[in-house]
Amino acid sequence: MTAIPQAIQSFITATNEANDTAFVNAFTPDAYLEDWGRVFSGHNGVASWNRSDNIGKQSHFDFVSIKDGSKSDEYIVTLKVTGGGYNGTSDMVMTIAGDKISRLIISA
Repeated sequence: MTAIPQAIQSFITATNEANDTAFVNAFTPDAYLEDWGRVFSGHNGVASWNRSDNIGKQSHFDFVSIKDGSKSDEYIVTLKVTGGGYNGTSDMVMTIAGDKISRLIISA
């Protein structure tokens, strides 16, 4: 089994603890986040998505699985999401740069 990189664990923990600052800091300053075609860029974009779709909706993540993606430092993370917004199991493709998430893609 692939180990969970610290950046991804920080993403999960910050969400579950409703820690907005830690959530944004889990991403690189130039991060790219795409949620079903909606694109958010940089820390400001990540913070905006977090308010509208994540901690702002009282989201909670339960880790299901992780596997290596098709590129170096890319992971496919499966999370069970509950809260006041989306509820269900979702795959998220994350690219890690150092100890931060540089790219997050959420799609159907």
